[in-house]
Amino acid sequence: MTRSTRRIMLNGFKSATIGHTALGLWTHPDNAVRNYRRLDYWIDTARTLERGLFDGLFIADAQGVIDVYRGSTDITLREAIGIPIMDPMLLVSAMASVTQNLGFAVTASTTYEKPFDLARKFATLDLITDGRVAWNIVTSSSRSEAENFGLKKPVPHDERYRIADEFMDVVYALWEGSWADDAVVHDREKRVFVDPDKVRRIEHHGTYFDVPGIFICEPGPQRTPTLYQAGTSEAGTAFAAKHAEGVFISYPRVEMARDVVGRLRATAQAAGRPPEQLKVFPLATVVTAPTDEEAWAKYRSMREHSSPEACLARFSALVHIDMSKLDPDEPLEYVESDGIRGSLQVFTKADPTKKWTPREIADFLCVSSMGALFVGSPATVADQFEQWVEEADVDGFNIADTLSGVTFPDFVDLVVPELQRRGRVWTEYEGATFREHLYGPGNARTLPEHPASGFRRG
Repeated sequence: MTRSTRRIMLNGFKSATIGHTALGLWTHPDNAVRNYRRLDYWIDTARTLERGLFDGLFIADAQGVIDVYRGSTDITLREAIGIPIMDPMLLVSAMASVTQNLGFAVTASTTYEKPFDLARKFATLDLITDGRVAWNIVTSSSRSEAENFGLKKPVPHDERYRIADEFMDVVYALWEGSWADDAVVHDREKRVFVDPDKVRRIEHHGTYFDVPGIFICEPGPQRTPTLYQAGTSEAGTAFAAKHAEGVFISYPRVEMARDVVGRLRATAQAAGRPPEQLKVFPLATVVTAPTDEEAWAKYRSMREHSSPEACLARFSALVHIDMSKLDPDEPLEYVESDGIRGSLQVFTKADPTKKWTPREIADFLCVSSMGALFVGSPATVADQFEQWVEEADVDGFNIADTLSGVTFPDFVDLVVPELQRRGRVWTEYEGATFREHLYGPGNARTLPEHPASGFRRG
């Protein structure tokens, strides 16, 4: 498609928990998120997104508890901020069984996972979903996660990315280099299922990992799952430019997103990849109804149930700064930390028009988290989506499930038809695998410029 008519890609954005992006809304009478523990809740979510021809469901995850704010977990537990939380990887099989095209992007951390074990899990999902799985690559920054995995303090920020870079070398070698394309023979007469000459050891002996052996899972349609990443710090941007195919960003205004997208694409080009290979998806909170007035009334109802303090507690954990110790009306300043630097930069460095105070940050985060807020009729939302695509050069949106049981059906029933009318989203799926959703039919494997392709057997 040309720039003016290119397709807008759509991902649903959830976490297997109660409080995710819009904290406190679990108290809203229309919110069905309490059913997160039921399998039919996830099956219905997947069916709804596929009915709306979404590219994928993006599932966030964390393995620690939010405990920075006031040095306590009290508000975390009261407001269910990311707790209780389930393992999202265990949900994919059920959702894949009731869909045919929807992709599933699952978060897993290179900081505490083991590359051989994680490679096997994703290879299994790639096989049983016929190539509809993606990995959202994260590094883990919280103290509670570090302690849960036997460390006294978190791994320093830049070292997390050095570990992640070597982690990728290991999994690429396992997925791409251990088994030849024709290794599985399945010859009953000759009694050869796998040709021994077509499987080899990877012999990885590095700084952080020692993985010498052969892979134990046969290749799936994608081999390497489609790769997502969300870091926008200097180290995170470099990592995304090298490894990511889809990049998740969170910025409230289009001009802020435009600068980040430009930096990501320029860094990818400097790394030897065509900049358009990075598909960028900003976080989007969408509140829609048949008219603008009805949409804003719905938004105000949601705000009435939000919890500013819970939002500030979550933000404290992300950036490793206890906001309860700061003057709520003094502008927040950027400081180096081992937290998520990109989240801190949103309210310090990235916005030249405003000095954000903790009180203002808490108020802003109530419904829209750190991303863009779109409130209005289908035409209004579609206009704003098109503005972001044209002005910020984004490829699509990660749409937060703000009010579970309401947000996704509203978007599918109201906004998708308007976007289809404008030729902005597809009217039927194209390509079978998740990667083909990003790059078109025939591109199930990583593209030639991607580093994973360099690990393929000749």
